[in-house]
Amino acid sequence: MYYFDQAATSLRKPPAVAEAVYHALSSETLGNPSRGGHDASLQATRIIYETREVIQKLFRAQDYHVVFTKNATEAINIALKNLFTEKDHLITTVMEHNSVLRPLYELEEQGIKLDFVAYDNESGQLLYHQFAELLTEQTKAIVVTCASNVTGSAPNLKWISDFCKEHQLKLIVDGASAAGIIDIDLDDLEIDIFCFTGHKSLYGPQGTGGMCIKKGIQIKPTITGGSGFATFSKTHPTDLPESLEAGTMNVHGLAGLQAGATYVLDRGISNLHQEIAALTMYFHEYIHRFNGIRTYGDPTLLNTGIVALNIGDYDSTEISSLLDARYDILTRAGSHCAPLMHRQLGTVDQGIVRFSFSLFHTITDIKYAIDALAQLVKELVPS
Repeated sequence: MYYFDQAATSLRKPPAVAEAVYHALSSETLGNPSRGGHDASLQATRIIYETREVIQKLFRAQDYHVVFTKNATEAINIALKNLFTEKDHLITTVMEHNSVLRPLYELEEQGIKLDFVAYDNESGQLLYHQFAELLTEQTKAIVVTCASNVTGSAPNLKWISDFCKEHQLKLIVDGASAAGIIDIDLDDLEIDIFCFTGHKSLYGPQGTGGMCIKKGIQIKPTITGGSGFATFSKTHPTDLPESLEAGTMNVHGLAGLQAGATYVLDRGISNLHQEIAALTMYFHEYIHRFNGIRTYGDPTLLNTGIVALNIGDYDSTEISSLLDARYDILTRAGSHCAPLMHRQLGTVDQGIVRFSFSLFHTITDIKYAIDALAQLVKELVPS
């Protein structure tokens, strides 16, 4: 099997991740964190504390609270639905995933005004001048992805961060597609809230993720209940990170996330990005020559290891199915939960075949995929 769907979830993990989860489950040493003073409870609490430290180090987030959720979607919902009022105005982009768009549309129904910055198909860049054009006195924040999950294109977060600082706007970033593959320095970028997931390029288990919240920002909890302290209070604790972590946490999953994030730290994100970028460029350089293949985005720019393509006018699901059935190549086809990006690219009906690469791919894997596409093009596209 040739798995080229890293942007959906990492299939192959570092061995240390499975070992960490297995040990957490089998060692019979982990109780309920913050729910007792005995060794089993303390050991579970220690896992959570150490995982927070690794995440802080990974994203250089010393001035942030690290809150754990089950994925980036949950983190984004918590952030967006508890910070703004009906009089506020938010700016976002057409690159966003439905994990951002749907909560924003719900806010729009409640009276919040919403505007979108467009994307230039030729340059593979956002139209940055539109941020200033859309700015109003009611603008409170910019909400932006760290990288498109369709094309892999990464916005210039430094530019957007400086713009937010100049105009005193909050900056909320969906980092699901970039965490672990693009180097993120939160203390330098001054991002207010950075949401991440553990199961992609952090190589952690599914059901893990979280958010880094700049100290000083208060977010009202969506879920209240048990916290392990302040038992006799009628109200839920307000101190971060515990205020946003009601109930028993996924300690076993977080043990795996800690192992995955530690692996990324030890290898170095810049090194990993260079390795994946080299494979991405090799793949793109060859398939770009094939008559009938159309690619989207520009992988020569900052990219998360994605090449998005179509063959002729064939439906993307048909091409993806052929790759699977004939060559055992697994890709993602369709609309990728990013409707505005597909409208921008003109692929609403056709969809897009997405190849996405991980640090575990080899040049042999890439060549095999290139050969498979070459055979399909020869068969499907007239000379």
